[in-house]
Amino acid sequence: MTTAEKALIIGPSWVGDMVMSQSFYKRLKERNPQMQIDVLAPGWCKPILERMPEITEAIEMPVGHGSFDLKTRYTIGKMLAKKHYTHAYILPNSAKSALIPLFAGIKKRTGWKGEMRYGLLNDLRPNKKDFQYMVERYVALAHPKSEMKNSSSLGGLELLPKPSLSVDKSVQQSTLNKFNLSLDSKVLGLCPGAEFGPAKKWPEHHYAQVAESLCQQGYQVWLFGSQKDVDACNNIRQQVSESYQKQIFVLAGKTSLIEAVDLLAACETVVSNDSGLMHVAAAVGCQVVAVYGSTSPKYTPPLAEKVEIVHTDIECRPCFKRECPLGHLKCLKELDAKQVIDSIGHFNS
Repeated sequence: MTTAEKALIIGPSWVGDMVMSQSFYKRLKERNPQMQIDVLAPGWCKPILERMPEITEAIEMPVGHGSFDLKTRYTIGKMLAKKHYTHAYILPNSAKSALIPLFAGIKKRTGWKGEMRYGLLNDLRPNKKDFQYMVERYVALAHPKSEMKNSSSLGGLELLPKPSLSVDKSVQQSTLNKFNLSLDSKVLGLCPGAEFGPAKKWPEHHYAQVAESLCQQGYQVWLFGSQKDVDACNNIRQQVSESYQKQIFVLAGKTSLIEAVDLLAACETVVSNDSGLMHVAAAVGCQVVAVYGSTSPKYTPPLAEKVEIVHTDIECRPCFKRECPLGHLKCLKELDAKQVIDSIGHFNS
């Protein structure tokens, strides 16, 4: 690599994937500390990218996820041509995600073999399935194709750079003040939502049992999520004994994503479904208990220093379905709260 390199990254569209992609930016910087890294991604990503010191500029992608809109992509490409990028890395697998770097005239365009990307990419990587973890697939793109034969080429998951979102303590304190929160007692964060679907969602009554147990130990409990998760979070709070409900704060639907980042960073431990917030919690230094239902930690584990993975071992999981194809959701219903409570205890043992 030369010190004059200037890279355009076509970023992912999901929270967890965007957080994990920081490992890739870190590896690019390790290989060339002077490289300028700009990321083209949905507008919601901008605050997240601004917490990654490796990123020079976050450029908002005006085309919605799933939309083709060739004319707008062409216009963006011609606009970005003026920035004279030397290299483009396309992290999504779709053909349309590779169009803007082509229109921008970027000479070297790197990405994994995906849907009809021949010609769109000229540094096409054909062996994605030789890399087990998504984060490995991202990081491998920072290396020449000749060096990247399989996962062992990277030396194992533990040797990869970990995502680490920066947190400004003064901004964090302002966020705590905004929601009338204090750090007078330890905080357990709960993230009971999952955009993917119900096959990732651990039952609310299990979350309530965890909340009750930690409240008994003197913790306060903060419930995170989007507007879609408000009812679930309120239901969890209502299932806890009335005497402990004053220790439980429902933040779902109230915070912006970046406010959630700052508040998660104030939590000692976070229990989460396999979701974007799970990866955020890992990237801000929390102890993470990750609950897996239809998906697998063998693909997208939380990349935290202290992690406990919990799941059942019934033969039909992981199925990677949004909804249970058998209708019983045993992979989550049969994962009892004691297993998660014990996992939290392991951090302090």
